[in-house]
Amino acid sequence: QLQLVESGGGLVQPGGSLRLSCAASGFTLANFAIGWFRQAPGKEREGVSCISTGGSTNYADSVKGRFTVSRDNAKNTVYLQMNSLKPEDAGVYHCARSVLGCTVDVRAYGYWGQGTQVTVSS
Repeated sequence: QLQLVESGGGLVQPGGSLRLSCAASGFTLANFAIGWFRQAPGKEREGVSCISTGGSTNYADSVKGRFTVSRDNAKNTVYLQMNSLKPEDAGVYHCARSVLGCTVDVRAYGYWGQGTQVTVSS
């Protein structure tokens, strides 16, 4: 059964860090670009970052220099390291499998995880 499971979310103070994980099962993650998206209450889902099969990365302007996406194909897992977190980074973070390569366009993604909550508050 194809599945993506996110973990690592939680409550962090502004300026803090979190590392999210996206573990894949039922398929070989190395064969696909994987994206990270977030959705805050009342807002549309927005692309945060993606990583291609070859390791190339893209980031939304709002997270460039603060977030880093990486993959460990041996563990079938993609990570999102989030540093210098801001209150506006809060939301449910989802990982997803792309059908079109590495892009932050939500329309390119066909399989989604259930998400992990990130709260940034003092």
